[in-house]
Order: sequence, then structure tokens, then C-alpha cells
Amino acid sequence: MNIHSKLPKTETSIFAVMSGLANEYNAINLSQGFPNFEVSRELIGLINKQMLAGKNQYAPMPGVLELRQALSAKIHKLYGKNINPDTQITITAGATQALFTAITAFVDQGDEAIIFEPAYDSYDPAIKLNGGIPKYISLSSPDFKIDWDEVKNTITDKTKLLIFNTPNNPGGFVFDKEDMQRLAEITRDTDIVVISDEVYEHIIFDGLQHQSAILFDELFNRTIAVYSFGKTFHATGWKMGYVVAPENLMIEFRKVHQFNVFCVNTPIQYALAEYLQNEQNYLTLPDFYQQKRDFFVNAIQDSRLKAIPSKGTYFQLLDYSAVSDMPEFDFAVWMTKEKGLASIPVSSFYHDKKNQQILRFAFPKEEETLLKAAAILNNI
Repeated sequence: MNIHSKLPKTETSIFAVMSGLANEYNAINLSQGFPNFEVSRELIGLINKQMLAGKNQYAPMPGVLELRQALSAKIHKLYGKNINPDTQITITAGATQALFTAITAFVDQGDEAIIFEPAYDSYDPAIKLNGGIPKYISLSSPDFKIDWDEVKNTITDKTKLLIFNTPNNPGGFVFDKEDMQRLAEITRDTDIVVISDEVYEHIIFDGLQHQSAILFDELFNRTIAVYSFGKTFHATGWKMGYVVAPENLMIEFRKVHQFNVFCVNTPIQYALAEYLQNEQNYLTLPDFYQQKRDFFVNAIQDSRLKAIPSKGTYFQLLDYSAVSDMPEFDFAVWMTKEKGLASIPVSSFYHDKKNQQILRFAFPKEEETLLKAAAILNNI
């Protein structure tokens, strides 16, 4: 049977590859970004309560109204903006589904879409599956700064979409206010739609403030902002997220969403609506994760691998150039098989597999796990 592949050069996700190797070699898995500690017992109890109360059938297509109202109140509290829960918020099956749906809604055959690299690995294939043409802009290394003149020069009359991610996975950097203002300025008087991937909005360190696209009226008018309950509440396996957008963009997003998943997990939505009433359930996250970052970085002070500052997300980049000149993928595989510690090569976040001898390590783990990982790193 002759099958025409829409993604002929796409291989299995690096996350699946490295987690598979970790399982095969019984390695400590700091590759895939999932916590190894418990989800809030209160939140689990709320889900059980909703299940027992009969909230087990289809939710409305945009999401349970109580949850959308809770999110609207949260956004007003955090960013001082009034977001209509009826027309500007949609609950999704995780952030990746939200990203794919947004790209599908706005990218057509021959449209160009700008990606800042290093970039989450779902952006590129989603653009290609919809007939779009990715245009890549590499951020400076290791500080991950944006050359806004390059961005301006990359935009053409075919540019339909621009995707950015703050706090950034894998880089751990955050966009500042000036970056957001430049983005608004560069896209002014264009038809470019912006996707703002903000799944780590509550995991930001050192007293920095998350510069959401929602804060900037001109920018938000062309933006779909994407969020993740899984990242926020340590429950990545639930695959729950949401998007926030102006009504005209949300109309187009929902046209695709309704024929993609239509709606998502009903009892979890009701539970989240109740859980969000206590703002401490998300406002305490920066301190919680900064403590884990600091614990991990302090534990590897004797390592020859050099930590690149992480200002957000729950990932820490380590430069191993003082240890080996092996390419990133090869070194990551060697370390998993021979040393028992799995990570992600940062080259996987570049379309051309750019090698900088940097690996990404996930630190949302119990301290015991981080200490075991640190002992390995200190002896390489």
C-alpha cells in the first residue's frame, strides 16, 4: 500500500524517545517535564465529589461556565483585564491541543508562520500539516535574546502567524515588557495572528513578573493566549488547558475546536472551578518551584556541567562543553545508558538540530530524586 506521509521527515518525539530509554535502562528521568510528587489531595477530592454528583456527561463545547467564570475572575485579579467568560475563554484538552487547534484555525496553504527557536516541538509539524511554511528565528545563546530587527525583516506579506512562548521551554527565559511592546509594534497594521504560549505563567522566578499578552491591549487584540492546568497544578496526565482570545479570533478557534475534541473532561472542569476560588493554590507556585530550582542548582555545584540561569518553567539547562564534545543527542543517550540519568538535548528544539552542547533537565521532582541526579552529574 502506497501511503503519502504529510510529515515524511518527522520522527518519534524526543520526549518519548528519552523517556523510553529511561524506562529501558532504569534511569532517573529528568527528561520529560512531569512532576513525580502528588497532585493536591484537595483537588482530587473535588473531582471525586463532582463524579459522585453526576457531573460525568458532555460539557458545553466552550467549557463549563463555572470554570470560565473562575478564570475570568483570576485574569482580572492578576492582570486587571476584563475577559468575557462567554466569548473569550475556551477550555481545551491540554495546551498542545489548543496550539494545534489555533494553528489549524489560522494557517492555510502557503501561509508563513514565524517560530522563535528553541521552540516546543509541536509548533513546526502543526504548521506543516496545515500547509504552512515555518520561518525560524534563532534566539541568541546562551542569553536567549530576540533580535527584533531580524523579526521585522522576516515578516512578509505572506506572514499569517507568529508564535512565542514565555516563560520559555526549554530555555527558561522570559520576555520582558519591552519585548512585548516591540512585538505589538512590529505586528501593528498587519493581519498577523499571534499565539502566546503561556503555559508556565505561574512558574516564574527571582521576583520577575509574567508579561502576559493579555496585559497589552494592542497585542492582545490579535492574540490567542494558551494555558495549561496540567503544568500549573502538577497534573500533566489530565491534559487540561484553556485559551483566551478576543471574540473575533475565538469564533474561528471554536469552529475547529468543536470538530477536534468538541469538549473536555467534565468533572475535572467543575473541580477546577472550585479549586481556583483559593488564589493561594496558584500564587504560591513561584516560590515552590524556585525552591526546587535552587535546590537542584546548589546540589550540582561540584559538577563540570554549567548551569544556564533559568528564570521560569521547571527546566534547567546545563552546558556540558567542559565534559565532552559529543553531539547533544549522543551525549544524552550515553548519559542515560551509562550513567542512569535521562535528559533532553536542546538541539531537539531547533529545526536544524543546532548543537550547542546543552541539555535540558526537569526539576519538578522530590528532593531525593534531585539529589540522586546531582550525584550522577557531579561525577561525570
